[in-house]
Parts: sequence; structure tokens; C-alpha cells
Amino acid sequence: MVYFIGAGPGDVDLITVKGREILSKADVVIYAGSLVNSEHLKFCKEGSKIYNSASMTLPEVIEVIREFHGEDKTIVRLHTGDPAIYGAIKEQMDELEKYDIEYKVIPGVSSFSAAAAAIKKEFTLPSVSQTVILTRVEGRTPVPANQDLEILARTNASMAIFLSISMIDKVVAKLKKGYGRGDVPIAVVERATWEDERILLGTLDNISEKVKEANIVKCAQILVGDFIDCDYEKSLLYDESFSHMYRKGK
Repeated sequence: MVYFIGAGPGDVDLITVKGREILSKADVVIYAGSLVNSEHLKFCKEGSKIYNSASMTLPEVIEVIREFHGEDKTIVRLHTGDPAIYGAIKEQMDELEKYDIEYKVIPGVSSFSAAAAAIKKEFTLPSVSQTVILTRVEGRTPVPANQDLEILARTNASMAIFLSISMIDKVVAKLKKGYGRGDVPIAVVERATWEDERILLGTLDNISEKVKEANIVKCAQILVGDFIDCDYEKSLLYDESFSHMYRKGK
């Protein structure tokens, strides 16, 4: 069996219990070394074969899996965060299906939720936003025209922007056009949950300057929206006058 496992955003204890249990029994581990905390490898059993996919191509990864799958080995493909979000696992899974190799996906904690936890905020506030958009600005990987950051910002939804901190000026310019104002709250969280985590808070008017002064150029989440700093209505869930199947309101 092949397991695609989300290792979480950085802190090794943010992998799931299930993910660590499988990792500890794996015969072969292929981990995304450019992003996954290498401390995870301490939980691998003695004698397991470790491959760093940072220097590997897709065919090389698949070849390793095919080789050891033929020997009936347990194989872990260890991805950062949650593998379903910018994890490039679809192309790997498609290849495994060509060779009738069985696999499972074990979810993990994404950096966008880790970043929200770092700044102690909730994405979904009543009367403010009930929608969270996970997106990125176009770089070497294009973005569909109807999903341009400017267009998405017009919804006033809470947003988590991946893989874009090196293009902060472009991000801010598009967001300002979409929101139509520069006082929108924004947070940049570099290396969320790592020991050297850094947090910058500001608005669209000043965040670019703050990012440049801090020299943050990679491994950072950009969170934007009024949910970061606003008035809001309380949830009905705990309202004493609200009835539901577990509680009768007053």
C-alpha cells in the first residue's frame, strides 16, 4: 500500500495520529524535503529507506514506488500541510492507477488553518464572511482568468493566499482593485508553527513595505479580509434563545 500523508505545516506534532502511526511502520518514505520538517524522519523505523523528493522528478518518484511496491512494502509519500491543497498529488495518483497500485490519502493540517491559529482569528464570522477562498496569484503556474485575485476580492470573502509572498506588490495591487479600498486588514505568517515563525499585521496600504523590511520572500501565508479586525454578530449556536436538537431555547 502507498499512503499520501499530510505532515502538517511545520510543527512535527501537527501530523495526525493516524499519519504518524503509518509513518512509523513504513518501509519506504519519500518526503518533500524542501518543505517537510525533517524531524518527522525520527519517527521512522530503523532500516526504512528514505528519499528526498526535492531533487526528484515525477517519473523518478513513481519508479521508486513501483520498485518497492513490487516487494510488498509499505510506502509513505510525505507531503507538507494537507496534500490535497497545492500538493501536486493528482498527477502521482494518476500514475499509480496506471500500474494498478493501491493508495490512500491521509489528510493533514494545512498552513492556511495554521496561520489563522497563529493570529488567533476565525475565518467565518456571522455578518462578515461565511466563505473562505484558498487561492494564489499567477506566477510560473497560471491562474484561470475568472479566478483572478482581483475578481475573487470583490466577494469580500475571507482569503488565504498561497505561494505568492514573493509577489507581494502584485498581490496588493490586485486586492486593492478588487476590494476598492486600502484599509482591508491583512496578515502575513511566515513558517507557521515552526520555531522561527514570524507574523506581520497591517492593511493593504502598508503590508508590502512591512514584508520587504522583514525580508520575507518564501514559506508565508497571506491572510486577508475583515475577519482579521472587525465587529461581528455572535453565532446563534450558543445563543440562549436559539433552539436546536440538543437544547431548547429560553
